[in-house]
Amino acid sequence: MIKFALIKERKTPPDRRVVFSPEELREAVKQFPDIQFKIESSDIRIFTDEEYRQAGFEVTEDISDCDIMLGVKEVPLPYLIPDKKYFFFSHTIKKQPYNRDLLREILKKNIELYDHEVIINETGGRLIGFGRYAGIVGAYNGFRGIGLKNGIFELPKAESLPNLKIIQDELDKISIPPLKIVLTGSGKVGEGAKEILEHLKIPKVGVEEFLNSEYTHPVYCQVDVLDYNRRKDGAQGSNREFYNHPELYESNFKKFANAADFLIAGHFYGEGAPIFFTAEDAKSPDFRIKYIADISCDIDGPIPSTIRPSTIVEPFYGYNKQEEKEVDFKDEDAILVMAVDNLPCELPRDASEGFGQMFLENVLPAFFNGDKDGILQRAQMTKNGSLTPRFSYLKDYVKREESEI
Repeated sequence: MIKFALIKERKTPPDRRVVFSPEELREAVKQFPDIQFKIESSDIRIFTDEEYRQAGFEVTEDISDCDIMLGVKEVPLPYLIPDKKYFFFSHTIKKQPYNRDLLREILKKNIELYDHEVIINETGGRLIGFGRYAGIVGAYNGFRGIGLKNGIFELPKAESLPNLKIIQDELDKISIPPLKIVLTGSGKVGEGAKEILEHLKIPKVGVEEFLNSEYTHPVYCQVDVLDYNRRKDGAQGSNREFYNHPELYESNFKKFANAADFLIAGHFYGEGAPIFFTAEDAKSPDFRIKYIADISCDIDGPIPSTIRPSTIVEPFYGYNKQEEKEVDFKDEDAILVMAVDNLPCELPRDASEGFGQMFLENVLPAFFNGDKDGILQRAQMTKNGSLTPRFSYLKDYVKREESEI
């Protein structure tokens, strides 16, 4: 019998998401009879304690007898239980300075950490995540901001709506002006944003048509890395080469910046990749983009107008491209920026259900099949108080002082 616990989310601001809904836990036990689940009591979780009790699961304040702790966000240091296995988003794999002490404490307490972000298949593709819902909410927020900035329609906040169906119902009430929309990314985030565009019945057009035509109705163009990057030497490139050797490439995004009104950024931005455009590029009279929904939200990254994350409470700010500073998003000359970095929190029920389905399908079987596909092995960051070989590159990060990072 393997004992799992759904742990209470304690990070501030509070996160209402959870790894498994009550219904998915019932399915998990049905598929794997040797699993036992306990639920740590929580007053913020999107599914109530009573919903888990009704589904037949024990809700308790004490989960110390469980073997594996399942959470979403980072666990505050005082609540880490020694000698346990933990699954959560640790936000340490990129050497994030603010979580260095978290990784240190995990090692000190002999915890086995499995990071959701590195639960991947043999080719490196992510198997679980909230990307789809980040894309959905990010695109929705972008249109909400456009409506508010121009006074043409008012959409309610996504966090005030119970599920995706109601979000779609709200979108059915508005009319989108003839915007030219460029969507970057073809992964889960990009496809989530695409769901919103398709629900709005906005036609998709090809790259050349998008760049060379004007329309009396909204259109969108979904672009991948080779559409807006090119080899510096003019040779033929490939996606694989771009991801492995981004230093060989330079940005060719300017053609889209001069053709699009609205940028929905759903790409993954890797270290060393070319930036999309510079602050100087944005000052050009040919630069056309007026609205940016930066779902990827890389600060000091590829989009210079993303100068800070925004929040669910205040999701929009303006960017004055001539002065390179933040202003009110309703200012006439401001680029509207939406850069919320925890978008799935606005749709916690749907996001949790989607996440749980992926975890049930891709991760739980590994506990009972000897991890034959290496799912757990690839995701395990720490073991026996040390970093695993795959994550040994973090040794210096753990040892260094904050000022050196």
